[in-house]
Amino acid sequence: MTLPGKKVLALAGGLLAAALLAAAGAARMARGPAVETYAVSRGALVQTVVASGRVESPRRVEIGSQVTGTVAAIPVDEGQAVRAGQLLIALDDSEARAAVDQARFAVAQAEAKLAQLDATGQPLAAEALRQAEVTFRNAGRQLDRAKELFGRGFIGQAALDDAQRARDVAESQWKAAQVQHRSASAGGTERRMDEAALAQARANLRAVQAKLEQTTIEAPVDGTLIARNVERGNVVQPGKALMVLSPAGATQLVVQIDEKNLNLLALGEPALASADAYPAQRFAARVAYINPAVDPMRGSVEVKLAVAEPPAYLLQDMTVSVDVEVARRDSVLLLPSDAIHDLAGASPWVLAIRAGRIERRNVKLGARGDGRVEVVAGLSEGERVVPATRPGLREGEAVRIAAAKPAGRP
Repeated sequence: MTLPGKKVLALAGGLLAAALLAAAGAARMARGPAVETYAVSRGALVQTVVASGRVESPRRVEIGSQVTGTVAAIPVDEGQAVRAGQLLIALDDSEARAAVDQARFAVAQAEAKLAQLDATGQPLAAEALRQAEVTFRNAGRQLDRAKELFGRGFIGQAALDDAQRARDVAESQWKAAQVQHRSASAGGTERRMDEAALAQARANLRAVQAKLEQTTIEAPVDGTLIARNVERGNVVQPGKALMVLSPAGATQLVVQIDEKNLNLLALGEPALASADAYPAQRFAARVAYINPAVDPMRGSVEVKLAVAEPPAYLLQDMTVSVDVEVARRDSVLLLPSDAIHDLAGASPWVLAIRAGRIERRNVKLGARGDGRVEVVAGLSEGERVVPATRPGLREGEAVRIAAAKPAGRP
């Protein structure tokens, strides 16, 4: 039976469409599977090293007592901010005050004795010397007169001997008066002894005053008390830490960084940090110290970062996370890290697309950070690379580009 003309035409059109679809499918199969790709692009890259650690002041001041005593008062609490010179601990000072009073009395005595020497001792010694000299000269004249009379026969030997003895006694008294006068004068022995006694009394006063001052323990610097190990009534002794003070102002972060990143670290590198308790609030820091030794147990290096303007919420021993900026590259070629095969190996490579076919290409990499890597050599801007996670592709295989992902973000 012959079909109507319209039906013949419809059937012919359907067969033609099916043939065209089949031809298109065969063409697509000949060009290979469709794959997503990353486009090599140019941009900026910041490479960071991530680490965690704690907040620490560069030094901690242990507060202790220099004398043995009983704690009378503690006017501060743990965690309190204190100022330099503020009283932290007061010891019982009754015995020390009594010693100071006694020392002051000894100083007053020594001063009075020296003043008495100036007021009476030296003048009396001078007068005694003058009288002894007069007596000596008179005795000398009497001896001369006695010798004359003895020569003329008017007196006997006994009278002459008496005159000689009187003269000798007067001479001895005169010499003694001279010694006494020199001793009482400036630079003399008696004056030096009195001055030495006064100096000793004053030194003793300073010593007991120092012990009295040691019964009050004050803050040496501004800071925060982070530990307190003493209570009122305790008997304290030298050498025991009673409080621990964290000085104000200087704050640093101490972190452990894997030794494999040691070659990336340098003094002065900037960083951004955040306390685990306040993860959304980041603050600036800077590398200030890199330990020259590696911890063999951890395989890490201790790094300290200075915080110029620590936030108010930052407390001693808080846990912090730190991103140290170890490199910054502007206007470099970039690819996502997951586009690179053997990323950590010695010979990284990619599957690039050239003329519609897969091509294995070795690449030289530079800085890495934020899920991206700098391509130093091996690729050009705009080239397309298949993600390393795409399985089943072979070098030389024909492929079709399904979509191009920017290299700026994976």
